[in-house]
Amino acid sequence: MRAVVFAGGISLFIAFLGTPLFIRFLTRHQYGQFIRHDGPASHLVKRGTPTMGGVVIIGATVIGWLLANLLTGRTPYASSMLVVLLIVGLGFVGFLDDYIKIRQERSLGLRARYKILGQAVVGIAFAVLVLQFPNQHGITPASESISFLRDTALDLAYWGPAVGIILFVIWANFLITAWSNAVNLTDGLDGLATGAALIFFGAYTIICVWQYNQWCSLDAATNQCYEVRDPRDLAILCAAIAGACFGFLWWNASPAKIFMGDTGSLALGGAIAGVTIMSRTELLGVIIGGLFVIIVASSVIQIGYFKISGGKRVFKMAPLHHHFELLGWGEVTIVIRFWIIAGLAAAAGVGIFYAEWIAALPPGE
Repeated sequence: MRAVVFAGGISLFIAFLGTPLFIRFLTRHQYGQFIRHDGPASHLVKRGTPTMGGVVIIGATVIGWLLANLLTGRTPYASSMLVVLLIVGLGFVGFLDDYIKIRQERSLGLRARYKILGQAVVGIAFAVLVLQFPNQHGITPASESISFLRDTALDLAYWGPAVGIILFVIWANFLITAWSNAVNLTDGLDGLATGAALIFFGAYTIICVWQYNQWCSLDAATNQCYEVRDPRDLAILCAAIAGACFGFLWWNASPAKIFMGDTGSLALGGAIAGVTIMSRTELLGVIIGGLFVIIVASSVIQIGYFKISGGKRVFKMAPLHHHFELLGWGEVTIVIRFWIIAGLAAAAGVGIFYAEWIAALPPGE
């Protein structure tokens, strides 16, 4: 599929060449990262490193996605356009957070209530819109059913359409907030979150291409076809995000010349939530994004145990990568080993996805 290849290649090219230009701009204006004093002492040397690199990731993604469609004579459909709006909306909230950190020279940006409000406005708008725009077969970009490898029998509209919409908005916003926070927590070592996101969207490019090849709109006769509104659209977008992360990683790997900041982590987290919702694989995303889940779980365990034990800790520091730093592991060693975990999780998820399709084949096929 040429559009998928074009999207990944163009986004990679733009991110690779655009990031050093953005670094120069940020350096000229002294837009550098402020480091938390309660983090590992070794991170204090990173103070002043340019941040807000998520601007490049978002820009490269959008340009690559648009040009890939233009060069192949396609018009983007509702699914990818809505995910792009989610990415840009959350990226803007993250940009405000990063900008305030820089302007006020502190490690905390937007006040928590304003950050939550911004995410909620974007998330609610997204959740309402994805239940609109049915295609000629009546399939909307998202459904009110909880999904694993495809939609399950857990239908949020069981108690009626109005209740279903309310519950779906809550569910979608939970996913958006959870994934955004997961990427944000993972973005604590040079290149860690960028590489993990690259692996995640690489896996979802494969999944969405496969969904298109077995799409119900192309071949509704097979029992194992996928009722996804625009799988090829999603594949193109996933390839664009993966390419943007790949190009950015060259400059974000240790020693990082730039950080993605909340601009990037919120945007990528929103992209994960949006793609899993649109591809009807919300729970499968938890497996494919296993590294993000492990890192979030380490923080939850640390905080929970600290409260119930009266001040004791499970880890030397949370999230998990900081625990290994304090054990004496080198930063590059931690990042590479965590990338391996991310790759294994993605491979397991894609394997489960394919195994379900194989298992549904009639005997002898």
